[in-house]
Amino acid sequence: MRPQTPSAGDHGSPVEERLRAALAARAALVTYRELRRDEPPQGRAWGTRRVRGLAFAGLGAAAAVAAAYLLGSSPGGALNPAPEPPARPPGVVIHPKPETTPLPTPGPVGPSVKTDAAPSR
Repeated sequence: MRPQTPSAGDHGSPVEERLRAALAARAALVTYRELRRDEPPQGRAWGTRRVRGLAFAGLGAAAAVAAAYLLGSSPGGALNPAPEPPARPPGVVIHPKPETTPLPTPGPVGPSVKTDAAPSR
């Protein structure tokens, strides 16, 4: 069995009629003056949350400046790295020139004699 749905003219059950009447009465109480924006609050201009927020922002800015100074002032720091030599093309090896030293003059070559302290058997 299907539940009956109320048509446009039919309001349905007594509970539904009472609910509609209560909502219509509540809606009739609302005027345009109640829908206007409220005036801005006239309290203290500086609250503790605002002061605390500004203090934390100032401390954060001071820490950032100190970190940038420490990184930038050291000679090998992140902002001032040590200079690197220029890159060379791959596969090219540059050797320094050998010093020219006079070669020793060869002397007479004779038979080498091996002398042993103990006689061989």
